[in-house]
Amino acid sequence: MTNLLCNTLFENVKSSTENFEKHYHNTYTVGLTYSGFLKAYNLHKHYDSYRCSARINNPGEIHGGVSHDWSHVNFYPKVELLSNLYEQMFFEKKVPYFQKHIIEDKVLFEKLNTFFNSSFHQDEQIQIESNLIDALSYLILNYTTYTKDFSKLFDDKKIIKNTLEYIDDCIEQNITLETLAKNCSLSKFHFLRVFKKELGLTPHSFIINERINRAHMLIQNGTSISEASLQVGFSDQSHFTRNFKRYFGCSPRKSNFILYNNF
Repeated sequence: MTNLLCNTLFENVKSSTENFEKHYHNTYTVGLTYSGFLKAYNLHKHYDSYRCSARINNPGEIHGGVSHDWSHVNFYPKVELLSNLYEQMFFEKKVPYFQKHIIEDKVLFEKLNTFFNSSFHQDEQIQIESNLIDALSYLILNYTTYTKDFSKLFDDKKIIKNTLEYIDDCIEQNITLETLAKNCSLSKFHFLRVFKKELGLTPHSFIINERINRAHMLIQNGTSISEASLQVGFSDQSHFTRNFKRYFGCSPRKSNFILYNNF
């Protein structure tokens, strides 16, 4: 059986007192708070994440926060994973979305905690995946607010779809606002307004975030920090390191992230 968690990032942080700038992930974020707290920002609202609560971010959701002595775990399941599980449960290919960012549910907490423990303890794959399915199926069944068609996940706005495709193809190049606007046949003013309204970030912030995510995955797969930063379009390693710390609260050398394949 294909490993459900192949190339999935995990994070295990004993204590954090960092500020996390607004950013996004192409995956879900599913995490638990064990102690301390996080003053979280998500979808233009503010939340407090305390002990024994779960945190959920949907793919592409803008979030950030301020932590205080925050002990927590996260993992970043791909869209395909939750969509496939949803299909097995309800017999239709949909992508589940969760309106609640902070969930206080003892059953969900315990199911996710069991999954994280089995993952970090490197239990047998069958045990880890059984715990994963148990936790995520409970989350989907009890907290899915709405769904989207899997094939239309990024088709909400043609302008945004075209822009994301262009950035994806040219991420390592010097992408200008003029180029992005011309690609959509819009003025710079109109393009900026549409982009920020739909994604909650400026094009520059989005591109930096995308470069960081890609470089991060390259590093987790064995590429050196300097080579990864150059491959995704950063001018030098120090520029990449400064931005990485702004988004993730640590330097890439001291990252708390673990790639599942490297357990």
